[in-house]
Amino acid sequence: MNILLIHQYFLEEDDPGGSRWNEFTRVWSSQGHTITVLGGMMHYNGSEKRSEYKGKYFVQKQQGGVTVWRCHVSEAYNRHFLGRLWGYFSFMFSALYAGLFKVRGRFDVVIVTSPPLFVGVTGYLVSRLKRMPFLFEVRDLWPESAIDTGVLKNKLVIKLAYLVERFIYKRAHLVNVLTPAFYNVLRDKKGIAENKLIQISNAADFSLSEDLLKNFEREPFRKEHGLDGRFVITYVGAHGVANHLEQLLDAGEALEDTDVLFLLIGQGMEKERLIKMAAERNVTNVRFLDSVPKAEVFRYILASEMGASVLKRVDTFKTVYSNKTFDYMSCKKPILMAIDGVSRKLVEDAGAGCYVEPENTGEYNRVIREYLSDPVRLVREGESGYRFAKENFDREVLAKKYLEHIKTISRVR
Repeated sequence: MNILLIHQYFLEEDDPGGSRWNEFTRVWSSQGHTITVLGGMMHYNGSEKRSEYKGKYFVQKQQGGVTVWRCHVSEAYNRHFLGRLWGYFSFMFSALYAGLFKVRGRFDVVIVTSPPLFVGVTGYLVSRLKRMPFLFEVRDLWPESAIDTGVLKNKLVIKLAYLVERFIYKRAHLVNVLTPAFYNVLRDKKGIAENKLIQISNAADFSLSEDLLKNFEREPFRKEHGLDGRFVITYVGAHGVANHLEQLLDAGEALEDTDVLFLLIGQGMEKERLIKMAAERNVTNVRFLDSVPKAEVFRYILASEMGASVLKRVDTFKTVYSNKTFDYMSCKKPILMAIDGVSRKLVEDAGAGCYVEPENTGEYNRVIREYLSDPVRLVREGESGYRFAKENFDREVLAKKYLEHIKTISRVR
């Protein structure tokens, strides 16, 4: 098959962060399929373009067996809300141009993964003008999540977003969702026909974790990075409004008489404010690290006692799976799950950790102290989560399952 993927946040080979689509395309390429990606020039947590992209609108690269066209994204992306919105639209237009005039050859299907929602228009236009089927993937219920977190307030933009959403859902040949809650919302509340819906979830990357589980030297790493003697709870991911990470500062204050250390790894619009807040409040058991390559992220997770999945307490987030939850599982670490809904159910069904009510400092305090007094529980829940993820969320298995769905609408049957 010849597959065109439009994904604004498709990672560079050396980028930090999750790699769902990097792994899917790697698997498909290794099976002999031809993959072309239209990706953005800005990391989702980055503040500026790489020097190799400065002053350029399109750059073609090869990432393993995948051809990647890097398309222009405005550097105002991470400055403020209007900058973020323009970042979305700038990629929408640059990816459309690249899809029509830069990439060559005949494609069997175009896949668009969102957010941003507006890039779905790009995928639809490319699919119509190049006469191929169109698959739209929903990684986040947008605009609901932006509205619930207070990021999106302009009534005109909200109305436009809902119009675009309906337009895309109606014209996509298939719609993939990442959680059962998304599936139910699209079917029951948004009226999407069930024969158009599929569910391929986020998944665990065992290609990294299994080798490290055998060979990682935990104690030397902990000593080298100042983690020795601490009960380390690692959060990996975005530091944005939706994450509301100040709840971890509150938890840190409540646990300052213990050996608990919250280790926050990542970037985002809220990070500078959080660092300043921690200093002003003299919270000494919360440590901030910049983003690191994924292999290094896994070392930090393995050097920890627990992994944290954290979002703001809003109803929309009851429908989401946190990406890093699966990485914690693949590293045999129990999860401190501060997200209600399907994420909570996932952890409870897997026996892989404990739910703590988001933004409830008292519950953080109670739950974490229970773990401090029960080290056997850490091992038991870590092993349970690993087994559950291996059986249900292996990324290579899901990549092959995804491809079977794609074949049902592609030119190659």
